Amino acid sequence: MLNIRGILIDDRETAEPFLEPLKDIYADMDNAYTRAAAYYGFDCRGCSDNCCRTLFYHHTVLEYLYLITGWAGLVEKQRTATADLAFSVCRQMPTALAGPEPVHLMCPLNLDGLCLLYSRRPMICRLHGIPHELHTPGQPAVHGCGCDAFTSQCGAKEYFRFDRTPYYVRMARLEKDLRKALGISGKLKMTVAQMINENATLLPGNQSP
Repeated sequence: MLNIRGILIDDRETAEPFLEPLKDIYADMDNAYTRAAAYYGFDCRGCSDNCCRTLFYHHTVLEYLYLITGWAGLVEKQRTATADLAFSVCRQMPTALAGPEPVHLMCPLNLDGLCLLYSRRPMICRLHGIPHELHTPGQPAVHGCGCDAFTSQCGAKEYFRFDRTPYYVRMARLEKDLRKALGISGKLKMTVAQMINENATLLPGNQSP
């Protein structure tokens, strides 16, 4: 049973067919990112401004379910540890958000610099760091710059076309179909810490502090 903003979902068989195509979208994202990173010679390992400490919000039930079902499959010790960290992050967020500086709180899934659910990490975690473009019908193209580490390493190189649009479109279509199948409406805006914290009491062996 998964709790999504107060909506209980206990039909895993309904959701599962939508999670499989998500893997294909992620694989295509990863391949495109790898090609762009190879062109630039970009390597984000060892970055002092760790993107796992960046406040990323995620907006799809699709990614929520995929991540949280992976979290539910962790061994009890890891679930409990990440639940404790998620609670701590969520408790710090209001104060951090109220301050003048950007929020930098480590993702609870980061263990010794590595993501416990790397293969299930959300879209923005996969695409962050590389200059990109996004196209909306009837609107000028939006171009995004790379992260600070990218600018330092590769900022002088000519732009390599990295269009996020196809992945956003495929994700949106799959999300629409999933929401229809599950009868879910309304917006979702959550960090990974909030996702874990909201589910911390729903599995045996996990209790929210």
